[in-house]
Formats: sequence, structure tokens, C-alpha cells
Amino acid sequence: MNKKELISAVADRTSLSKKDVESAFGAIFDTIKDVLSRREKISIKGFGTFSVKDRKAKTGRHPRTGKTLQIPARTVPVFKAGSQLKDVVAGAKKSKRKAATKKKAATKKKAATKKKAATKKKATTKKKGRKK
Repeated sequence: MNKKELISAVADRTSLSKKDVESAFGAIFDTIKDVLSRREKISIKGFGTFSVKDRKAKTGRHPRTGKTLQIPARTVPVFKAGSQLKDVVAGAKKSKRKAATKKKAATKKKAATKKKAATKKKATTKKKGRKK
């Protein structure tokens, strides 16, 4: 999903116009950028935390030539997902797995029932044969 699709989805869920949602998103993203540029942290309960992290300078290799390169130190933005967001994402995976597991179990149960019915049918056929 890209920014336009996100704006459309939020506009559909709310009574706001796409233009209003777009300006609100713009303000939110600009504020996040400003706060992170001041090296401050933003915590949104249940969603996650935006922060800034310093990376040390390190030595790397050019993949094509194999030459050693010096990678400079830099500051990068970091996002750490909150527990509720993690649970929602994990729940989506779990529900897909549960659905697949339930389907497999139902298939196995049907097969076992058919096998059981076939076994009973054979047993009654044998019993009938003995009586004659």
C-alpha cells in the first residue's frame, strides 16, 4: 500500500475528505521528521516508537571488486513496533495457520470416518456370510 492508497483508505473509514486526510498526514509526517531531526523520541502507545540511532564507522568490501571500503558513521531513524501492533501482525499469521490446520483436521476426520464406515460394512458383510 502506498501513500495515496493509505489516504484513500483513511478517508473511506472516516467522514473526512481525501484532501483533509492528506493534509493531516502531511502534518503528522512533518512533525515526526522535525522531532527526529532534534534527536528526540516519539512513542505512540500500542503502535510503536520512532527514535534515532547512531551507527559507528566500519570497514566493508565492494561486492564487485572486493576492495576494502571505509563506511562512515551515520545517524539513522529507527522504528520499534509496539506490543499491540506485534500482536495484530502475529494474529494475522496465526489465524491463517489455524484455518489451514482446521482444514487439514477436517479432511483427516472425513477420511477417518469413511475408513471406519468401510470397516463396519466389511464386518457386517462377513457376519452375514457366516449366517448362511
